[in-house]
Amino acid sequence: MQQKQSSEVWLVAGIVVSMFLWGLSWPSGKVLSGYCSAINFSVYRYAIVLISMVLILLATRTSFGLQRKGIPVVATAGLLLSVYSYLFYKGLKTGSPGAGGVLVTIMNPLMAYVLGLALDRRRPTGREGAGLAVGIIAGVVLLQLWSNTSSLLDSGNLYFLFAAFTWAVMSKFTSKGGRYGSSLGFSLWQYLVTFLCMLPLADAAEFRHAIQIHDPVFWGNLFFSSAIVTAGATTMYFYVTTKLGAEKASSFIFLVPLCASVSSWLLLGEHIKAHTAIGGVLGIAAVYIMNKRRTPSKSTDR
Repeated sequence: MQQKQSSEVWLVAGIVVSMFLWGLSWPSGKVLSGYCSAINFSVYRYAIVLISMVLILLATRTSFGLQRKGIPVVATAGLLLSVYSYLFYKGLKTGSPGAGGVLVTIMNPLMAYVLGLALDRRRPTGREGAGLAVGIIAGVVLLQLWSNTSSLLDSGNLYFLFAAFTWAVMSKFTSKGGRYGSSLGFSLWQYLVTFLCMLPLADAAEFRHAIQIHDPVFWGNLFFSSAIVTAGATTMYFYVTTKLGAEKASSFIFLVPLCASVSSWLLLGEHIKAHTAIGGVLGIAAVYIMNKRRTPSKSTDR
């Protein structure tokens, strides 16, 4: 029992670091947006991710193998990840990146929890219901819906909402990855499917131009977003979903908006607004409430 709790502590620590890196990816992505289109950026990123994943699997001596019955699962997960990327970047093109980033990271865990409850055909416990309620309040505060009630009807935000739902569904598939081989191996094949789905959408002329870029800022941020964030942090997230479940792992996404705001302030000089700070704290509270262990009742001698 104690060993299981210790293992879970390390899993929680790993996913918290991953969420911090996801937060850092927002200012990094903002820098990269000035160099290339969203679709081509996805292709560059997943190309580097695939190379990184192969090196990780070789270094850890992890099997590349995948059971035949896991092929439909990994293919579906990879397809959903590519759909998520398309919807996310389409939303960035037509909507507000800041509001979209907050909307996606707040709605992801909420949708994952609701989807999990629906699939399990059960009602939320009091603790889960309270955590979800706090998460919804965090989203309302972060988006300032009281001052802009039509924001959810904007085309960009609709793309973000569909993206959040796609991620929630995808999490249900990635949580099964460990059943068909190693979690790292599953992630490698998932990223390969995503890369192959995005490749036909790339602009060949822009690809030739990118090769000629000598700016270290571009290559440094591209390496960070690919090898560190996707191959490292996102793979850790997928791994944790196989151990803790999609609903519990997704709840940690509430940490991303606050991390993104703080890192944007430190790296890009963007000011942190009061509603962002309050909403971020509420997001952290939602994570705590939904993941807090029940204290076992102590028996008393009579």
